[in-house]
Order: sequence, then C-alpha cells, then structure tokens
Amino acid sequence: MNFDLTEDQQAIRDTFARFADARIAPQAAALDEARAYPLELFRELAALGFFGMRYPEEVGGSGLGLTEFCLALQEIARGSMSLAGAVAMQSLMGTKFLHMLGNADIVERLFKPALAGEKIGAICMTEPNAGSDLDGIATSARKVDGGYVLNGQKTWITSAPVADFFTVFARAGEQKKLTIFLVEKHFKGLVVGREIHKMGVWALPTSEVAFDECFVPDGHRLSHEEGDGEGHLKKTLAEIRILTGAMALGVARAALDEAVRYAGERKQFGKPINRFQAIQMKLAEMATGLEAAEHLVYYAAWLNGAARPHHKEAAMAKLFATETAASICDQAARVLASYGYAMEYPVQRYLRDVRFTLIGGGTSEILKLIIAKEVSS
Repeated sequence: MNFDLTEDQQAIRDTFARFADARIAPQAAALDEARAYPLELFRELAALGFFGMRYPEEVGGSGLGLTEFCLALQEIARGSMSLAGAVAMQSLMGTKFLHMLGNADIVERLFKPALAGEKIGAICMTEPNAGSDLDGIATSARKVDGGYVLNGQKTWITSAPVADFFTVFARAGEQKKLTIFLVEKHFKGLVVGREIHKMGVWALPTSEVAFDECFVPDGHRLSHEEGDGEGHLKKTLAEIRILTGAMALGVARAALDEAVRYAGERKQFGKPINRFQAIQMKLAEMATGLEAAEHLVYYAAWLNGAARPHHKEAAMAKLFATETAASICDQAARVLASYGYAMEYPVQRYLRDVRFTLIGGGTSEILKLIIAKEVSS
C-alpha cells in the first residue's frame, strides 16, 4: 500500500501486523483444524482495544475511524480469516445497535463487557428464504403485555454457538416492518440449532437460530420506533462492505506473500521458478490487483470518515477486493502447483477462506446491481 498514512495510522497497522505475525499466524492452522472458536486470541485483541476502536471514549472506546479499523482488520485477516470474521462481527454488527439504540442497562451490562471481550454478540438477519432480499424476512414480533413474542427461523448466524446475546431483525406492528430486538442467550424460546459445516473459516462457528414463542421485554426492543430497523441496517451496510473488503485484502496479501516465498525457493530446471516468465506474470498480476483493491477499499473508508456519500464506492470496493482476492488465492495455489493442494501448506486455507468474503455484505451479483443502479441514476 503506497498511499500516505498518518503516523497514528501507521502505528496502528504496525501494531496489528506484529500481533498477526507473533500471535495469530503461528496458531492459525491449528485453530482451523481444531475447529475451535479462537477465544484466547479474541480476548487478546480485546485487550489491544480492537473492539472499541470505532466507539467513543466515554463508553470505553478510542473514537477512531473506519480507515484505522480496516488497517487493523486487514492484518488480523492476514493471520487468520476465522479470527478476523469473529472480531469483525464483535466490533460492528454484534455491538453497533446496542451502542446506537440500547438503554443504559444494556450498555453497562452487555455493550461495555463486549468491548472488553467478556461478552460475545451476534446478529440475526439471514433466514432460509431471506438473504439479500430483506423483504423476505419473515420472523415476527407480536406485541404482548410488557414486551414482544418472537417467532421465526434464522440461519447462517456467525458466532451463534458462543454468543451471549443476539441482535434480531423481526417484523412488528400493524405494517409488519423490520424492527430490531435484543435477545439474550438465557431467554426462553431461543434455540441455537445445528451448526453449519463450511468449506472454510473452520474456527468460526455458524449455526441456525430459532425463536419459538421467545418473550423479549419492552426494554430489549432496540428500535426506538417499530419499523425503523431497515433504515438503521442500510446505514450500516456500507461499513460492512468496506470491512469485508479489508478482510479480503488481508488473505490476499497472505496468499501473495506465500506465492512469492515459494517461487523464490522452489527450483525446476536448475533455477528458482520465479526466474520463469510464466511465474513472473502471475506474481505481477497478483500484486497489481492487490494494489488496486487496496486503493478502492481505503478510498471508500476515507469517504466514510469524511461523512461523504459512499454507498456506490463501498459496493465497488467490496466487489473488486473480494473477487480480486479470490483470484489471487487461486493464482497462489497455481504457483505452488501440487503443494497448493496440500493441507500442510497454508495456501489451501486461503483458497477456502477467501470465499467467506464473497458472501457477507452482499454477493457480487447483488453488488453489481447496486452499482449499476447508482451509475444509471
């Protein structure tokens, strides 16, 4: 990344780069194979202040911007995509609505402990028949004396098996509009269902979650008004897309670094394979794609920090960064040839994990539709 960073931004990137090299990367393969939630590293990142980077100092955060957050997250993803997914969930989707909309009790009892890594949060949006189509969300919230009763089925819920609380989108009121609720794990009627086994990010558990006549007190309706959930969510989607792009940058960097290292060591026909033009062209294309993706992601992050419109730019950044990262991981596997297919080398993990970024925050196809609408209007 060749564009200028401030001294503080450089220090943040260096801090998390050192942490990734010293603490994350050496454990990444073992965590993956054990399929174990990276709780120890999760708490170490909490101690570094990662979860509070985007939140104001008065609630225990450090009041930094999206650029600083993405610099840190990119380095974490370079070490482990599973860990990056876990801490990204905690830092934004799992806690943002508690900070924005929660009452004093929720902030003190759940939000602040979450910033300290003592509580784990998750968000429940996706349903069996509702992914990109928010209008398809069918989970209902029926008003009763003292609260609401939730019924419905959610799926692909990141961190669900270890979560202490869930931010839930359900339909409430006469017009059945999306409303945001907070459900704690001990609430009767909350059922964390079967775990979904995935091709990648093995250390990041994902499960189905059901609500069966689940009572939620009035104070746990995060929405200030019934039906304001979609508006709050749309304001957050751009951030989700930008940080997903940053995670893609991290795994792409790891794949490129491994391909460069291997190509310098592997010899064929009496010389290192990085002396052959076929390999040189692959490395050049990978490096160029990564550089371009970084500029898109951090431009979108800068627009966010400057409070300028960035709906289109966030979609572009996420689209280009994730597709480019997927290509870089594939090309890295080709540079390693048979060893790119071997479990003892990390490239196979990068190749599996990078697909995680293609899905979260909107598929490439949905993003293209968003971008096309923006440029056509």
